[in-house]
Amino acid sequence: MFSLAKLFKSFRHAKDGIFIAFSQNQNLKFHTVVAILVLLASIYFNLVYTDLIIILLIILLVFSAEMINTAIEEVVNLLVNEHKVEAKIAKDVCAAMVLVVSIGAIVVGFLVFTPYVLKSGFFFNSPF
Repeated sequence: MFSLAKLFKSFRHAKDGIFIAFSQNQNLKFHTVVAILVLLASIYFNLVYTDLIIILLIILLVFSAEMINTAIEEVVNLLVNEHKVEAKIAKDVCAAMVLVVSIGAIVVGFLVFTPYVLKSGFFFNSPF
């Protein structure tokens, strides 16, 4: 049966998880800074709706991958006290997932932003 109290309790747990992830994970802090810069660039270049949606989805994908990585690393740390090859594999594969998603985000960002940058003459008319 549906329980509104249980639903609100699960939202509180999710809120706690978001707070913990963003306050204790330096990589998520880095991704947050990059995401803010990308969103500012999106505003500057006045991205069309579909391009903005793509950028937002990619940002969410990177955050999600980093949070999954953090969760799996914490579980491995909880279960394994000594150095084991299997624990290293689990952590390394999770870190690789974040790297692959991040590289994919860079490629997508390049593909989305290149036409806007070229059209604006941003680099050609820049005083830098």
